[in-house]
Amino acid sequence: MKPLHLILGLALVIVFLFTGQFMKFHHPPVRELEDGARMMFRSRHIFILLAGLINLGLGAYLAHSSQRWRKVLQIAGSALLLTASLLMIAAFFYEPAIEGMKRPLTLPAILGLLFGVACHVISGLREQKAQPLI
Repeated sequence: MKPLHLILGLALVIVFLFTGQFMKFHHPPVRELEDGARMMFRSRHIFILLAGLINLGLGAYLAHSSQRWRKVLQIAGSALLLTASLLMIAAFFYEPAIEGMKRPLTLPAILGLLFGVACHVISGLREQKAQPLI
């Protein structure tokens, strides 16, 4: 899983750079769009970077657990992060074109990032032995 997160994180940072160029060369230019559509593009653009940085950080520090319940949480967290990352890319291209305030991909993607990170945090918690203060 560690290499998967590193590769995915790097790929998402590259996608972030490409979505920046997409906004620059979009016709009409994103800066000329109405406020709502412009904010949709920009926020989804930043969310792609967020997903990439989460994956890079996890890939740099992930330690595989030998305990079954911790390993299951790690796999579940990784699956959530992978799915959420792909949803973020889809949301960038799909949601700005939707009329109204319906955002069917962003909320599940943000929740996927939240619960994916939470699974990894919980799986990484260790029992701490009481240490003397002195």
